[in-house]
Amino acid sequence: MLAKDLEIERYILSHTTKEDGILTELNRQTHLKVLQPRMVSGHLQGKILEMVSFMVKPETILEIGTFTGYSAICLAKGLAPNGVLHTFEINDELEEFAAQFISQSNLTDRIVQHIGSALDLAPLLGIKFDLIFIDGDKREYPQYYQMAKRLIKPNGFILADNVLWDGKVIETPTPTDDYTRGILEFNKIVQDDPHVQNVIMPLRDGMTIIRML
Repeated sequence: MLAKDLEIERYILSHTTKEDGILTELNRQTHLKVLQPRMVSGHLQGKILEMVSFMVKPETILEIGTFTGYSAICLAKGLAPNGVLHTFEINDELEEFAAQFISQSNLTDRIVQHIGSALDLAPLLGIKFDLIFIDGDKREYPQYYQMAKRLIKPNGFILADNVLWDGKVIETPTPTDDYTRGILEFNKIVQDDPHVQNVIMPLRDGMTIIRML
């Protein structure tokens, strides 16, 4: 990142509502104890997720990719009264880590953790969702989107993280780079879908906001 970019980022953060203390500690512990800590949402993205959730006021949220729980906590803050967020994580070693911070945030009764593939398990819940956040295995983004369209309520919103994939979306992927290919296919499917409106926000690694028509 260029020096000016760092200055801009510091300026943005200094003019954004401060991070909750629990989320600051979650971020710190993630960097101390978890592999690939850069996967954590972080302050700016987390605040945007929180804002979107407050605007939508969802009764039901589906999150694909819990990681250490940062984004789940942010999204759950905007739930409607008695609303519930279901979050799926494939790595069972992260379950207790996320659970402790969800508990400290007093959201245990609002966030339901699931361990396993969202593609296999989410449809079994029998729930339609107001808001869906896709942040799982990049190779499976096209499948996540197709599933999300089946599970989303009319006029619902789908968010997807990492859609710029470190800038690799403007390069030709190698034959073995299934992660970039998954993101590229997802971006094309969304752009070509006549039943949605969509915009990519150049936030961190790119976030798409999709509105069902």
